Amino acid sequence: MHAWQVERFGGPEVMRWVSMDDPQPGPGQLRVRVHASGINFAETRMRAGTYSGQELPFLMGMESAGVIEAIGSNVAGFAVGDRVFGRARGSHATHVLFDAAHSLPMPANMSFVEAAAIPVGWLTAWHALMTVAKARAGEKVLIEAVASSVGSAALQIAKWQGCWVAGTASRQDKCERALEAGADATYNYKESDLISAVHADTHGHGIDIGLMTIGEETAEALFGAMAAEGRIVMYGSTGGRKVCFSLNIGMRNLQLMAMSISSSALFMPITMKSFREVALPLFASGHFKAVVDQTLPMSELVRAHQMVDERRHFGKVVLVND
Repeated sequence: MHAWQVERFGGPEVMRWVSMDDPQPGPGQLRVRVHASGINFAETRMRAGTYSGQELPFLMGMESAGVIEAIGSNVAGFAVGDRVFGRARGSHATHVLFDAAHSLPMPANMSFVEAAAIPVGWLTAWHALMTVAKARAGEKVLIEAVASSVGSAALQIAKWQGCWVAGTASRQDKCERALEAGADATYNYKESDLISAVHADTHGHGIDIGLMTIGEETAEALFGAMAAEGRIVMYGSTGGRKVCFSLNIGMRNLQLMAMSISSSALFMPITMKSFREVALPLFASGHFKAVVDQTLPMSELVRAHQMVDERRHFGKVVLVND
């Protein structure tokens, strides 16, 4: 097999396409031939050495879709030849090991490219809205970085739940694309007075659920835009990790909830279960659809990282193997 490996932290140039032995599935694992693999912002931080806990050396990639080639012991429900997708470290490769428990069967009408764009972004958004915030019809939802893979997924999930949905972005063209995708309102957080705009658009109510992924740069505005009894779900820090706030948020009874799907005790029994039972049929019916901005050959991972760093894409950049 071949895979993209990082042996030292740095810029995109430190990633190398290397040859190694095919992985052998252990108990509870599947060996998958990778057809497509999604790019995530977190991977640029892993490569740069700013992602907490990342050790060297490591293989790039966090999610993929492909065909099962071999199955380890204690695996039920999968067979060689099945098309599957899921979160799997080392996915920017020709082959990768999936944990069967984290693997999802691909609907017949789903392409490998679409499937590879789902696992990280959609499962994060599903966990944030459905498991943590417990979004309900009629609530006001604000999605930071609505053009990201998590944000574009959260937009579809919140609209499906019957919520009023707004999104923020750093560029006007991204705001316009979010409106085309169904957002009720969008705000350029580099230019807008978010607090005033949100309260005007919600007739003074404010936001019931705020999805915080930018962090320090926008935290004060997000706190100010929240409604009484609002819930803020924190899962990222692209704009800085140090967030300060006044304890007077207690007078509005705001709830601050941090999350990570990698460590949550609720992820497997609740989020994965409900995603299999509820979300997968919605993908199969065409109600949900992963947003793919561009596809590139697996050989162009360096260019893909440059695109993510430029932050011009809407949705997902996906790599494909020939």
